[in-house]
Amino acid sequence: MVAGDSKIHPSAIIHPTAELDPSVEVGPWCSIGPKVKVGKGTRFIANVVVDGRTTIGEGNTFFPFSSIGMIPQDLKYKGEDTELIIGNHNSIRECVTLNLGTQQGGGKTVVGDHNLLMAYTHMGHDCIIGNHCILANSAGLAGHCVLDDYVTMGGMCGVGPFVRIGAHAYIAGFSGVEKDIPPFAIAIGSRPCAIKGTNIVGLRRRGIPADTISVINESIKLWMRADVEKERCLLEIESQYGDREEIRRFVSFIRSSQYGTAR
Repeated sequence: MVAGDSKIHPSAIIHPTAELDPSVEVGPWCSIGPKVKVGKGTRFIANVVVDGRTTIGEGNTFFPFSSIGMIPQDLKYKGEDTELIIGNHNSIRECVTLNLGTQQGGGKTVVGDHNLLMAYTHMGHDCIIGNHCILANSAGLAGHCVLDDYVTMGGMCGVGPFVRIGAHAYIAGFSGVEKDIPPFAIAIGSRPCAIKGTNIVGLRRRGIPADTISVINESIKLWMRADVEKERCLLEIESQYGDREEIRRFVSFIRSSQYGTAR
């Protein structure tokens, strides 16, 4: 049920079975559906639509015309009771679209904590993004994508279905990503989207030690050598730097790829 002392504008439409913490602010012309749950301190500025089995954590801000928890854009979807889960302290800007999951894809679309989804970004069904990610204007994720923590995507990027992007990766604007992007890398381009180096600036900003960044950089240089067979590259990286946790994560990410990893 809706808490009686929630800060709800008179023009907002709140279904009686929606569950809102008393501190939630709902601005003009918002619509909150019957299966929605919202944690404390979350704010819907105006003209936000939230529907479906959507659970929203604490301290989030939803800007005008964002569309949250709508049914998947998947022709196989037949009304199954799937869900959208949003964590804490996310900023969901104007006209963002976040869809429910599908039964075939695990039933959940998930957004972590402290993410910034800029205007017109889209997360398709069954996507999972971690924490501290930034998706710039009009970036789009097809269904079943996975973004680890601290991923940054430039404007107008497109990510194909089932693609994974590793932690601390940076995807330059206007890129089209069809293969997995390993952790710590910079990727740019479309058909193919290729690795162009190490996200050194991002790693420095997050306090990664200089010697660790150097080792990551050398490993990515080895991986970028398209003239060397994939497994030989990985074995060489492991032999030189395999004592580092970051490098073990890097190699494990590539080895676990189902659809190939960009180089």
